[in-house]
Amino acid sequence: MGFQGIIGHKDVLAHLQNAMKMGKVSHAYIINGETGSGKKTVARAFAQALQCENEEDRPCGKCHSCLQAQSGNHPDIIEVTHDKPNSIGVDDIREQVVEDVSVRPYSSRYKVYIISDGEKMTAQAQNALLKTIEEPPAYVVVLILTANASALLPTILSRCVRLDMKPISDEQVRNYLMEHVQIPDYQADICVAFAQGNIGKAIQLASSDRFSEIRSSAVHLVTHVKEMDLSEISNAVKAVTEFKLDIRDYLDILAVWYRDVLYFKATNDADGIVFRENLRAIQQQTRRSSYEGLESILEGIKKAKTRLSANVNFELTMELLFLLIKENQ
Repeated sequence: MGFQGIIGHKDVLAHLQNAMKMGKVSHAYIINGETGSGKKTVARAFAQALQCENEEDRPCGKCHSCLQAQSGNHPDIIEVTHDKPNSIGVDDIREQVVEDVSVRPYSSRYKVYIISDGEKMTAQAQNALLKTIEEPPAYVVVLILTANASALLPTILSRCVRLDMKPISDEQVRNYLMEHVQIPDYQADICVAFAQGNIGKAIQLASSDRFSEIRSSAVHLVTHVKEMDLSEISNAVKAVTEFKLDIRDYLDILAVWYRDVLYFKATNDADGIVFRENLRAIQQQTRRSSYEGLESILEGIKKAKTRLSANVNFELTMELLFLLIKENQ
């Protein structure tokens, strides 16, 4: 994928393109952004552009070098791998970067090293990389991709150009989902609401049967909890434990639902809500819920997130939340 196919991130792309145009490509970059924000897409496009044989429009997507990059088989674009899921060790960096940089490029003007999950590098690994960053051969470009730049050593941070990925506009994400993932507008709106400018997460949600299942479960709960007794609420808690790994998504769905109810109660504007396909249920809830009750529920969801982040008992936290929802709608 060339720069033209990337959604958003205009500032980052403009910086990289200008660096190439002015002949001022840095030896090391940190591309910082949350998981799914497009860091690897940008890094691969930049690496392809650096190696492109076309002097005018890079990457051209047509030359031999571009075709190699697009197929993932370019000998001078090295994506660092690691066996341990939560750690990039010193041996990984030494073997794939430090000891490799002395070998000149096979066929290109640069050797580009892409290090994903840079925050997972151990201190020893970062220190091993530091010498390469401090005294690199002229042909070396290191791209460190990270979801948490603060996890990198100050010595690494001070020697790299840092580029921060920013959220993409809701309109751009929505249009992309409808055109490329081919989902209807109301479903795209739901995914956009949860993705919060993260195109990778939006695509994942739009393509996930799991997310649809979680969403359906959450909507069923909020539309029936008023009639549930304590035993049924306990059963609902047990059902939610099936989604334990996705509990933030589950709580976000609840929060968006009650924000929709609060918004509709205040404005009577159906176009401004996310769950438009559930308009009738939202209308019913607005009639029986007070502003204070809805605000109490939203605050309760926020507290539940905080408690779960602090490892408070999962079942107790969710049961208290469901009881709060029952009492206030």
